[in-house]
Amino acid sequence: MDDRVILHCDCNGFYASVECALNPAYRSVPMAVCGDPESRHGVILAKNELAKAFGVQTAETVWQARRKCPELVLAPAHHKKYREFSEAVNAIYCQYTDLVEPFSIDESWLDVTGSRTLFGSGVQIANELRRRVKKETDLTISVGVSFNKIFAKLGSDYKKPDATTLITRENYRQVLWPLPVGSMIYVGKVAAEKLSRAGIDTIGQLAQADETLIERLLGKAGMAVQLYARGEDEEPVRPAGAEREVKSVGNGITFRRNLEGEEDVRAGLLMLCDTVAARLRRYGLCCQTVQVQIKSPQFKVISRQRQLERGTDLSRELFAASMELVRQNWDLRAPIRMLTVTAAGLGGKDSGEQLSLFADQAVLAQREKQRQLETAMDRVRSKYGEGALSFASLLKTDIVSKSQGEKLRVEGSEGPDSPAGPPEQ
Repeated sequence: MDDRVILHCDCNGFYASVECALNPAYRSVPMAVCGDPESRHGVILAKNELAKAFGVQTAETVWQARRKCPELVLAPAHHKKYREFSEAVNAIYCQYTDLVEPFSIDESWLDVTGSRTLFGSGVQIANELRRRVKKETDLTISVGVSFNKIFAKLGSDYKKPDATTLITRENYRQVLWPLPVGSMIYVGKVAAEKLSRAGIDTIGQLAQADETLIERLLGKAGMAVQLYARGEDEEPVRPAGAEREVKSVGNGITFRRNLEGEEDVRAGLLMLCDTVAARLRRYGLCCQTVQVQIKSPQFKVISRQRQLERGTDLSRELFAASMELVRQNWDLRAPIRMLTVTAAGLGGKDSGEQLSLFADQAVLAQREKQRQLETAMDRVRSKYGEGALSFASLLKTDIVSKSQGEKLRVEGSEGPDSPAGPPEQ
C-alpha cells in the first residue's frame, strides 16, 4: 500500500504578516505585534523578518525586544482580522482536499493522498498552495510534506519562510534525527530537560532510546512521543469542519495590575471560573479535575490541580476548588501577574457523579438551584451580550480593563490536550 501524503501548512509570522498585509508600510521597518502595554500585555506575539534579524523573539516582553531593537515599531493585535485571514487561507486549502484539519489559527494539516491525480505530487500541491496563498492573501506559508502528520509538522518548521520541505521514509533519519529533541511536537521545555539529563538530546536519540527509560522519564506520553520520533504515526487528518474531542476547557488572563491580597485573588478566580463554567455548559460537559496556574511578576509559574468529589459545570464549585488550590500553594501576600483556570477530566452531565442513596437532599437541591441560576445567566448573556450580567463583587474591581473583560468572554482554550494554561498574550 502506498504511503499517505500529508501536508502541514504554517503561515509565517502570522499576526505580523497580517498586519503587514493591512499596512504595507510595516514591511520596511522592524515591527512586532504585541498586546496592550497599558493592560500589561506587553508580550511579543509575532514579528516580521526585519525584527527577527535583530533577535526579537515571540513571547519575550516588549522591553526585552526594544533593548535588542530600539527602533522596533509596535502594532496592536487585531484578532478579528486574524480569524478572517485564517478562514481565507483554509478556504484555499479546501479547494484541494476535504481533509483539512486546523491545528491552530495559522496551521493546518491536509491529507492530499487522493488529490494527486488532479493536482500532482505532494510537493507540487505544496508549491501551488504557497503560490496561491501569497497571491490571494499576501501571506507566505511554509509547508512540510511527509507520510504522517508529525513529520509533516516537523517539515514545515524545518525551513522558513516560504519554503517546502519533503520528509520521506528514505531521508527522515538524515533530516530530522539530528534535530534537538525539543523540536519534537509535544516535547516541552520540562520534558526536554528530563531527556537531556538522561543523555537524550536529539530526536534520533529519543527514537533509539530504551523504551523502559522513556516511560520512566515521561510516562505514557513519552512512549507516544518516541513512536512519533520513529515515524510511527497513523493518526488521520480530520475532515474540514469536524469537531475535535474536547478534553479540557480553560481560560487565563494577565491582569492590568498585580493581584494583591485575597480580595483581588477571589475576584480574578471568580471571573475565570464563571467563563470556564459557561463553556462547560455550552458543551453539555462536566469536569472532574480543576487546575490552577499562577504566574508571578517575575514570570515564575506554578501549576496545581485537584480531583473533585463530583463532576461539575457550576462556577461556584469551580471557584471553591480553585480558591482552595491557591490558598494551599501560594502566599496570598505575594503578588500575582496571571491566573489560568482549566477544567479537565470531562464527561457528559450524567457521567461524572454517582449519588449515594443517603446523599444529602438539601445539598442536591442547592446544587440544582445554583445550576438553574447559572443557566438563566447564560440565557440572559446570550440574548443581551456577555456583559449584561456579572457578579456584584466584580463590578468594583479594577484588575481588568473593559477590553480585557470582553476578550475574556469570547476567547479561551478548548483543546484536545491535557490540562494546560493558554499562552500569555
